[in-house]
Amino acid sequence: MSRRVLVPLGCLLLAGCGSGQDDDAQLNALDKELAAMNDGSPMRDPQLREALAGQIMVDPGLTQSANANAVRPPNQPVSDMLPSLPLPADPVDAKTLKSAPLAARDCPECRASAGAFTLAAKAGQQAGNAACVGGLRYSAGWAGRLPAAFAVYPGGQVAEAAGNDAQGCALRIVSIRTSAPAAKVIDYYYTRASGAGYSAEHKMDGAQHVLGGTRGDAAYMIYAIARTGGGTDVDLVVKGG
Repeated sequence: MSRRVLVPLGCLLLAGCGSGQDDDAQLNALDKELAAMNDGSPMRDPQLREALAGQIMVDPGLTQSANANAVRPPNQPVSDMLPSLPLPADPVDAKTLKSAPLAARDCPECRASAGAFTLAAKAGQQAGNAACVGGLRYSAGWAGRLPAAFAVYPGGQVAEAAGNDAQGCALRIVSIRTSAPAAKVIDYYYTRASGAGYSAEHKMDGAQHVLGGTRGDAAYMIYAIARTGGGTDVDLVVKGG
């Protein structure tokens, strides 16, 4: 009884092996036809040849709308810089200003500021500011907390601002842009500083102006340099006052 059952099972196993050999043969034949196509030889199956080697039809009118919702990389690296808005016209009447003292041509502050790449570094160059620089907090709101004599130049755009009121520091650092020429900016702050009782010393190196002075424990330093294309970049560093 058991022998009669074993024989059919053995036949089935042999049939399965034979079926596997047929599948392998068909795969080998397909591989040969694909290899023949890559070698430039004609393929026997015209439908397969057309499917694999035929030209793809493209509608030029739809190419721009393909993958419209796909996420694409930007065309250029992302920048964290704020865009510069057009500077408004200078509203200050030059007739209301006093001329700053004639600039001294030896300006170590000008040379030092050229290597200061942050507002904090520029503030740290002034004596007495080192202890306050580490606690600086950056916010445009500090520009509105400058002493009245050193308020932002009329029509000027605030580019960056920082300050520190901890432990009596009363330090303000503000960077602005204005359409006014650098010499006029210096005259403006000289007029306001001298009117508020501050001393004033004017120095210059090339296109860079520096105006600084003190009043008791309070001190200020104004850096002004001409912008390419017109206008002036101004950095104000004020302590106390």
